[in-house]
Amino acid sequence: MPLQRSNTADKFIVDRRKPHRNSDVARAVRKTRDRLSQQAGNPDFDRELLKLHARAMTSGAIAIPLLVLAIAAAGRFTGVGNEIGLWALFTLACYTIVTFMARRIERTEASDLNPLRTQRELLIGHFLCGLGWGWFVWLGCSTCQVDQFHVVKAVVLLVAMAATAVMTSSLSGALLATFAVPVALYAYAGVKLWMPVGAIMAGLLVVSLPFFVYVARHLNRASLMLLSFRSEKDALVAELETAKSMSDEARRRAEDANLAKSRFLASMSHELRTPLNAILGFSEVMSNEVLGPMSNPTYRDYAHDVHESGQHLLDLINEILDLSRIEAGRYQLNEEPVMLLNIVEDCCHMMELRARNKDIRVVQDFEHELLRLFADERAVRQITLNLLSNAIKFTATGGEIRVRVGWTAGGGQYISIKDNGPGIPEDEIPVVLSAFGQGSIAIKSAEQGTGLGLPIVQGLLAMHGGEFELHSKLREGTEAIAIFPLSRVMEELPALPTAAVAARRR
Repeated sequence: MPLQRSNTADKFIVDRRKPHRNSDVARAVRKTRDRLSQQAGNPDFDRELLKLHARAMTSGAIAIPLLVLAIAAAGRFTGVGNEIGLWALFTLACYTIVTFMARRIERTEASDLNPLRTQRELLIGHFLCGLGWGWFVWLGCSTCQVDQFHVVKAVVLLVAMAATAVMTSSLSGALLATFAVPVALYAYAGVKLWMPVGAIMAGLLVVSLPFFVYVARHLNRASLMLLSFRSEKDALVAELETAKSMSDEARRRAEDANLAKSRFLASMSHELRTPLNAILGFSEVMSNEVLGPMSNPTYRDYAHDVHESGQHLLDLINEILDLSRIEAGRYQLNEEPVMLLNIVEDCCHMMELRARNKDIRVVQDFEHELLRLFADERAVRQITLNLLSNAIKFTATGGEIRVRVGWTAGGGQYISIKDNGPGIPEDEIPVVLSAFGQGSIAIKSAEQGTGLGLPIVQGLLAMHGGEFELHSKLREGTEAIAIFPLSRVMEELPALPTAAVAARRR
């Protein structure tokens, strides 16, 4: 039963049985998507606007009270009387109520707000503040030392209207609720007294109120756009976080599966090679008729075919196991000082017969003054044989292969094997470098292989800290370069002085 659940879970990229570690992110995605689709008038959208308004009122809570206190102090100085002090107390009380309401809204979760009721309460609070400004309009000053006191009141109203328009832009109707009554009272007083300057200031206030309402409306639209952009940003961030979470989970599962595969194959060396060796030995005995002649020659041919097939299968398994050990980190390097030039020469001699059978000329271009490498001789030999085997395999009859060994510009050493075969299309090079990957033209023009030679070369070079480069042009040939770094080159020790040698002999 547990095995069945495991197989079911493996069908999915992400294991759905485990709690999602980014459930908060998933919830944020849903919320931001809903917010993006909202329009003005939607309760959730109005809650966000109320939050913005509350934040603006609390951050600028001291601006209007400072203006009120300054007006009260100036009025007392000019001789307005005690009435202006009462006006200041009333107005400050009204703004204090609005500030406490805003702070309560800020501390409340947006989902717990009732948009209509909260908006109505805020408008009532602003209307009370407007009554305070209306009281200021009706203030008289017969003994004031300031001429044109009504002009000063109009200027004060304009300043208060401008500040309120900016602070209350997120709440529609707040500016009208605050200053509709004061402006109407000022206009009524100006018409009643019929003073030219007062009438002009009244007209200015009447015109200014719609203008500031227009400004507040544009600021409100800017707030809406800000909310929309913020929602879109939150949505994108949440989607990216979710995608990253799923990608990390998928990569972890893929790495675990790949490691399990590599460990399985790396541990199957004995189980796979033992029966194959038996098949190879018995089929060779039968094909060579060691225990006596076969009455039917067809059996001898079959035994020969079985031996060749077994040998091919053994070579394939050896390559798979080598690549699996490299991927699983179980390939052990037996590092020792080696001469790269000697190893490449031996490999060229080993592959000479195969090249001669296809009438391919192997040109050796070596730099003979090379220092020793600290490397695994078997791995270096396998790298060279794999590259030479590929070059011979994919080079047409009568072609040429150039093998070079020398110094790199960085002080390392390299092996370059270049052929004039069919080449590889540029878009197929990543396929060729992957496990079991083969180029389309190479498959059509040459015998097929396993596609494991180059990945093994890359893995062995990576274990040596080296690099592998593959350059190819279609119908012009391919050049494979194996590079060993400077850190693998052993320094040549200077010869001992003659006196020191003589003293040592003594």
